[in-house]
Amino acid sequence: MTMTRRLAAIMYTDIAGYTPLAQKDESAALRLLRDQERLVRGLLEVHKGRLVKSMGDGLLIEFANALDAVECAVDLQQHIQGRNAREPPPELRVRIGIHLGDVEESGTDILGDAVNVGSRIEPLAEPGGVCLSEPVYGMVHNKVPYQFEKLGPKMLKGVQEPVGVYRVVLQGAVVATASTPKVSGPPRLAVLPFINISHDPENEYFADGMTEELIAVISQVKGLRVISRTSVTQYKGANKPVAQIGAELGAESVLEGSVRKAGDRLRITVQLIDTKTDEHRWAKTYDRKLEDVFAIQEDVAEQTASALKVELLKSEREVIQEKPTASLAAYEAYLRGIQASGRSTISRSHELDREAVSHFEKAIREDPRFAAAYAQLANHLVKMAGETRTWAEVADKARELVSKALELDPNSSEARMAEGNLMFQVDGDWSRAEAEFHQAIALNPSNSMARIWYARLLMVLQRFGEAKKQWQAAIEQDPLNIVPRMGLVDIAWHTGDLGSAEVLLEELVRDFPDDQWPRRILAWLYACTGRSTDAIQAMEALPPASDVVSRLDHARFMAWLGRPEEARAFLAEWEAGRSVEGLDANYLGLLCASIGDFERALALLERSEREGGMGASVVYQNYLFDSIRDDPRFVALLKSECLPTTLSRPRFPPPTPRR
Repeated sequence: MTMTRRLAAIMYTDIAGYTPLAQKDESAALRLLRDQERLVRGLLEVHKGRLVKSMGDGLLIEFANALDAVECAVDLQQHIQGRNAREPPPELRVRIGIHLGDVEESGTDILGDAVNVGSRIEPLAEPGGVCLSEPVYGMVHNKVPYQFEKLGPKMLKGVQEPVGVYRVVLQGAVVATASTPKVSGPPRLAVLPFINISHDPENEYFADGMTEELIAVISQVKGLRVISRTSVTQYKGANKPVAQIGAELGAESVLEGSVRKAGDRLRITVQLIDTKTDEHRWAKTYDRKLEDVFAIQEDVAEQTASALKVELLKSEREVIQEKPTASLAAYEAYLRGIQASGRSTISRSHELDREAVSHFEKAIREDPRFAAAYAQLANHLVKMAGETRTWAEVADKARELVSKALELDPNSSEARMAEGNLMFQVDGDWSRAEAEFHQAIALNPSNSMARIWYARLLMVLQRFGEAKKQWQAAIEQDPLNIVPRMGLVDIAWHTGDLGSAEVLLEELVRDFPDDQWPRRILAWLYACTGRSTDAIQAMEALPPASDVVSRLDHARFMAWLGRPEEARAFLAEWEAGRSVEGLDANYLGLLCASIGDFERALALLERSEREGGMGASVVYQNYLFDSIRDDPRFVALLKSECLPTTLSRPRFPPPTPRR
């Protein structure tokens, strides 16, 4: 057969979440398939493209040049948005990838390396988005009115050299992704990480602490919505345009600055910038003594509110003007604790958690009336409980700290959140926990962590509609924090909507490429829907599990797929007194359930409840317990903790028989 070689632009499409939807509702999936092809065929004549073939839920399309391919892709996504606005669920969400290179014609088909590269570009696009290889970008970036975001070089499967990839920034595509907040209501402000320009790099803690404290102080202005620390921290050291930061965070303004600390002297430069016009709303340099740091924070908050035309209430002004401590030594220790807490990661959580606790304890020693230090220390201890410290060694200490924090400052949002966490995670008093979380949010509507903990409480109680509102509010306040977006995954999972869960996980894998959490859960989703090969490949692509929680998860995963050796080995380590440091017994109960030892699993859940841990509350909805949901001991355990005894999802079939 004679083959003709030519230059072509290759476009691949793929329907996000098609496979799980087809398993759940085949007729709905086929409707999406037909709608995709209908919309594509309607645009090919206009953009001079040729439909080469369909492949499952994807299409291969050829164009004579890159410009036609890109304009067709953008046009297609806009038509799909219109279709989704008119049609009932499920939505059609399509990824598109485009590459430019030589192809060989074989009958009606096309072959070649360019076709292979195009197929690898498509999965990098978000549902509703378009990704281009660098050759395509080079041909079109100055010929079309679209903006592009450089994603950098990517190693693609089957391709030896890395390929540069760009994302088309589509009008509406940003709104459509879960990572970008929908802007509404009060003005939104991002306080970017302040830069340490001191000669001593040790003073980095002070710049980080100033950022955190300005977020906390300005958050007292209820007419503003301040982006949370987790999201703004990701811009530390980044050299991004203000307009791009504003678009990514949904913020109309950013506050940025620098800190120079030399002995007891401070030089702090602050500027408020409009993200749409790149114009300064106000700027100021403060040359003061260290003891004036609180007056600086107060002035910045007032200047910011004034520039954004937000009226300060008398009560807000009083809170802003109040000094948190009279001791500079206590305040410096507090800032060091804040910095250590913010740097905590899975791999370094033990070390940095201990460091943060040490600094907060020093702050309290320096000033026994420092309410914020008590609240921060209490929240930190509760965060560590059940994973790196036992509930028994944490509960009484945290309760004492919260009580002192509220005695010193009854209007502390952080202290109310800590009290709610104690009611939630230690006492199992759902109604009191809910009341405290409500109050924490009322005192500081920008407290995204209070919303996250409240959403977790609602998840435990299977009040998923209310939980979704809290997760979405947390995303709006903290758009680059993966936790609330994983909360939406949990809702889809717990309500049996695995198609939506897969789409959300794929978005998270794209948006958080260095985070293993969504990749791990995606592997679980494959395993639970019978795609064992995909599940194993996804899990094996992750770095080896090192921390205790990840090791436990990996052991459960392999046991679910019929390979229980790792789970049994971990349990043997635990029995010998190794592997766990303060780990809640309910996690080990899950591990026993994964190998079918339900008697032992129940005993561990009961033990967790007796020892003051979270008992069955955080694990009882897990599919590993589906085989014993009618067991009288399991039902009695749920009733004793005032938990629902039914599920909001279908039960999973039993896992693969263990060998």
